[in-house]
Amino acid sequence: MTAQESRLSGLNRPAMLVRAARIGANELNRERSLRRLFPGEIVPAPGQAFEILLKREAEMNDIRLEGSAAYSPARHVELLSALIGEARIAGLRRAA
Repeated sequence: MTAQESRLSGLNRPAMLVRAARIGANELNRERSLRRLFPGEIVPAPGQAFEILLKREAEMNDIRLEGSAAYSPARHVELLSALIGEARIAGLRRAA
C-alpha cells in the first residue's frame, strides 16, 4: 500500500460518497478532471496533485459537516475520485 492509499484509507466519509467516488475513479481522465479541478492553473504532477486534492477534499468535507448551502456532493465526488486516481497512479509507479 502506498503512502497515498494509506492516507485515503484513514478518511472517514459516508459510504455512498466513497462508492460514487470509486466508480468515478474507474472512468477518470486525469488531464480533463484535473483541469476542471484546477481551473486556470497548470495541472500539477501526480505527487503534488494528491497533496493539493487532499487539502481541498478536507475543506469540502468541512463544508459538508457544517451543513452549508455551498456544499456540492457532485464536486465532493469529483475530488474524491481524483484522489483515488492519484493514489492509483502512485501505486503503479511504485510497482514499476
